Amino acid sequence: MIDSYISYLRDVRRYSERTQELYRAALEDFAAWAAEDDPSEVTADLIRNLIPSRLRQYEGHLIEKGLKPRTVHLHVSALSGFCGFLMKEGKLQGNPAKAIRRPKMEKRLPEYYTETSLDEYLLESAHAAGEEELQIIIQSPNPQEDKVAVELYRRRLRRLIVLILYTTGIRRAELLGLTIGSMDRERGTLRVKGKGDKMREIPLLLSTSQEISLYLQAAERMVGRELHPQDLLLVTEKGRPLYPEYVDRAVKEELGAAQITGRKSPHVLRHSLATALLDEGADLNAIKEMLGHANLAATQVYTHNSVERLKAQYINAHPRAKNEESHD
Repeated sequence: MIDSYISYLRDVRRYSERTQELYRAALEDFAAWAAEDDPSEVTADLIRNLIPSRLRQYEGHLIEKGLKPRTVHLHVSALSGFCGFLMKEGKLQGNPAKAIRRPKMEKRLPEYYTETSLDEYLLESAHAAGEEELQIIIQSPNPQEDKVAVELYRRRLRRLIVLILYTTGIRRAELLGLTIGSMDRERGTLRVKGKGDKMREIPLLLSTSQEISLYLQAAERMVGRELHPQDLLLVTEKGRPLYPEYVDRAVKEELGAAQITGRKSPHVLRHSLATALLDEGADLNAIKEMLGHANLAATQVYTHNSVERLKAQYINAHPRAKNEESHD
């Protein structure tokens, strides 16, 4: 049953691979908990335990294990979705998870990097994307066996990963799915396939477009052939597709070397662009379309960052606030 539900999430709901993995893990954990007394009847126990009283016990079990409210909330959401699926299949009459009171979650503001820190990183690492290092790769007789050429290519690729994520705000999965044909140089746009296979166009900075062009020269030299529009944009030095962990590692290495503080992840780069655009007065609906959000509520969360920054500036600048500090 769990396999059927995950297939439904993949093929019908078009959930991301990461969400599929999280939901599967949550459901398998519930199945294991439900079948503890009789491991030979996992399937039967799973259906029999999908009642409000047992779900409340399971929620208590998760809380006793010390799981954070957000994680407990995920488990209950996975069970609720699973019960809804079983209702469609005629195996449940109602959704017992609807009767469960979910734990309150602390609202977290999206993390972001300052424009200054990212601008400094891009300036200091610009040499890795320049013509001089490109020529070293191109002139190497056998670049795949040349340690210097390989390292120069990897540095160029890592920087480009950060640059594209920051200047376009696309998701990690969307980055991995980019092809060479995704970029329209004449119109200065990037065509991206988002969640639910929805396509959207994103403005592409001229500097980003130029850096991609230089990277493609390096990539063609490394893989030893001409690249075509249907080929993936970002590949390893051996021409293989990138994978999620590669992107995560590239972001951590690049931002870590630049001594940028905070959690280093592709999603924080996405948050950073959204926050910067909002601070510069960009229309909220325009940011929503650029990020590929399904509704405006998902985009409005970035307004809280701006409010917090405004509060800090207000406290530092307002005469009344200064007077209050002097009386403390």
